[in-house]
Amino acid sequence: MGKIYGEDVPVTPAFPDAISKRKKPSSNGTGLLLYIHVPFCVSRCTYCNFHSQIYDAISFARYYSLLLEEIKEWGRRLKRPRLRTIYFGGGTPSLVPLSQLETIMKTIRASFTVNDNMEVTLEANPDSAHDVSYFKGLLSIGFNRLSLGMQSCHDGDLQVMGRPHSVDMTMQSYSSARQAGIGNIGLDLIWGLPGQKLKGWLDQLKMVAEMRPDHLSAYNLTLESGTRMAERCGESGDLELPSDTEQGRMFVYGAEYLESMGYMQYEVSNFARMGFMSVHNSGYWTGSDYLGLGPSAVSTIGRRRFSVPWSLDEYDTYVRDNLLGKDFEELSDSALLTELVMLSLRTSQGLDLAEYRTRTGHDLVKRHESLFAALHRENLIRINQGWLKLTKNGMLVSNVIIQRLAFGE
Repeated sequence: MGKIYGEDVPVTPAFPDAISKRKKPSSNGTGLLLYIHVPFCVSRCTYCNFHSQIYDAISFARYYSLLLEEIKEWGRRLKRPRLRTIYFGGGTPSLVPLSQLETIMKTIRASFTVNDNMEVTLEANPDSAHDVSYFKGLLSIGFNRLSLGMQSCHDGDLQVMGRPHSVDMTMQSYSSARQAGIGNIGLDLIWGLPGQKLKGWLDQLKMVAEMRPDHLSAYNLTLESGTRMAERCGESGDLELPSDTEQGRMFVYGAEYLESMGYMQYEVSNFARMGFMSVHNSGYWTGSDYLGLGPSAVSTIGRRRFSVPWSLDEYDTYVRDNLLGKDFEELSDSALLTELVMLSLRTSQGLDLAEYRTRTGHDLVKRHESLFAALHRENLIRINQGWLKLTKNGMLVSNVIIQRLAFGE
């Protein structure tokens, strides 16, 4: 870890000036991705290890005040940079009252350069976002994209996951958002749940496809250490996950079904109708600079990566003592190259082999000739017009392939 400011420097230099001598390689798109983390939920889901706490008015008021100051300071620090996207994630951003969301958005507009037609996303849960007036309010504030946490089409699954809503509540929320005029709605789903089978997963996808959302995120359940779900799926637990073979079939056949319904798989876990890919998330995968605000948020600007403290007390000190971005990691060429391989191969576009050769001075295919031959023979990769791409079967084992190519293991 390094430090941007020396201990004897009494004033804060502009952040871009501090990094201008060492820029990371160019990335797609222009403008900064802005992420706002809202670390509050009504309850803790059994599978979640993201930073969040149970909502209470006093803690939220403290967070809200600090967030506004953090936004203003970064606007000064970065000299009012142009934003490409704004994304409110969590936690449960839909717990934030409309009046306070409006103030946050006004503060962002006053501190950064914002385009009228840029993508502005709010993550929402059906239990806290369900009536037409709420969604009309979001539109009037400037939100034009909704990411709705559906997670499952079965109430039994939702109960096992500890979700605070029902399937009917999700349907009501979705319908109200459409009625309000929100024209870009994504649904989040989780597959590979305890007891789930291929047929049940495909039945869910059919039900969801009939709703005609614009975007779908379908994430494989990951058991995170310390969560209630991990305990219940452990050796002494009462739940059992589908076999690896069954989960593999869910991934491949599920993706094929969604594509047959007009949803392009543009990243391992993400599908979209034409013109509705997430600009914000795509920016992460293509190496754009991003600024994360709020407890636990992470940023990468130039070659420097830094994060916000997790706890509200530490966040308070971080903002009030003007420690924003003080501790950072300077990303090396090798680290940036590793990330290029890891992120590019998660997307349908794949890895630009010419860019890799330019940055390293060697040919990736020739360096791993025997590995590429084996992967091609097993229908796990393909090379098309200078781009290395994973097939659907390759995406299923992407972690293993990426590990071999990025780290030479």
